[in-house]
Amino acid sequence: MATFNFELVSPERVLFSGDVDAVVLPATEGDMTVLAGHSPVMTTLKTGFLVITSNPGNGRRILVRGGFADVNQNGLTVLAERALPAEELTQEILDHEILQAEMAYDATNDPAAKHAAESAVAQLREAKAALNF
Repeated sequence: MATFNFELVSPERVLFSGDVDAVVLPATEGDMTVLAGHSPVMTTLKTGFLVITSNPGNGRRILVRGGFADVNQNGLTVLAERALPAEELTQEILDHEILQAEMAYDATNDPAAKHAAESAVAQLREAKAALNF
């Protein structure tokens, strides 16, 4: 299987940089899988798990909270607003992320911002359930 270059960057750090077989993105319009040779595209990301496959049968999950993904001839770059590797997640961290999203919901009267915060809360609760917290 052909590989491609992938970089995952958050404001705090570079979480991944290297060659991968595939990356599943939690795109705003629905999950999408990027493979080598993917058509150029730019998409926004919602809250959810990004899955990196660098060798068959081995996926690394990272919880992202918003951002952008850019697929071009050089590979895939993800600029995440927040990114937390699954192995670093705890129930307390997820509860804090849910609380922040709920506070964002309460702090705005903008319908689009309320909808985004409401979606983030639901997706974070799904992530919590997926990790059995």
